[in-house]
Amino acid sequence: MDHKRLTLFAGHYGSGKTNIAVNYALALANEGKKVCIADLDIVNPYFRTADSSEQLKAAGVDLIVPQFANSNVDLPALPAEAYRLVEDRSSFGVMDIGGDDRGAYALGRYVPFIKKENDYRMIFVANCYRPLTQAPEDALEVMREIEAACGLQFTDIVNNSHLGPLTDVQTVLDSVDYTEKLSQLSGLPIYMTTVRSDLAPEISKHIPNVLPLLLQEKYFDLPDQKH
Repeated sequence: MDHKRLTLFAGHYGSGKTNIAVNYALALANEGKKVCIADLDIVNPYFRTADSSEQLKAAGVDLIVPQFANSNVDLPALPAEAYRLVEDRSSFGVMDIGGDDRGAYALGRYVPFIKKENDYRMIFVANCYRPLTQAPEDALEVMREIEAACGLQFTDIVNNSHLGPLTDVQTVLDSVDYTEKLSQLSGLPIYMTTVRSDLAPEISKHIPNVLPLLLQEKYFDLPDQKH
């Protein structure tokens, strides 16, 4: 799988950005790369990259989180450290962006640095089972809203369609047509498909570029899979 120095994950609320960002960072570290992950999601305080801090630390992944993340403060402040991620080109950077256009505004301040280096992948996380993006046209609208908010265009799509613990192989296979239609509408390639790790071997027989996911524990706490 081809990697850019910076990889940004954004999408609709509940699409699964945080869990993918964590797993992608761990995958890069497993390849022997120096990796830093930044949590830029100041919208949803429940699912945080900090929830996987011990796992990331054990893998040698540097973690940058908003000030007061995982506290009772309603709106965490973006970390000044995040500028280090876009300015220091000695490591691979992963960014978890807040949901929809509201969350994407936070990315705007880093966009000039990202564009100047021009070694990034801006990934739209698609989940066809979320209520407000069940049609590819709806997902495309969210995609355009995010681009307008942050000033950076998407380059790729990730299919992260799932039904939480009810997900099986067929659940993922049924999402293929949706993701391909979104790819056609947007003109963007499908970079990878993300699936729960126990399903990955079987799904890899049918779909290329599968990234197995180890889910954060909080995924099993909320039936509506908020993030």
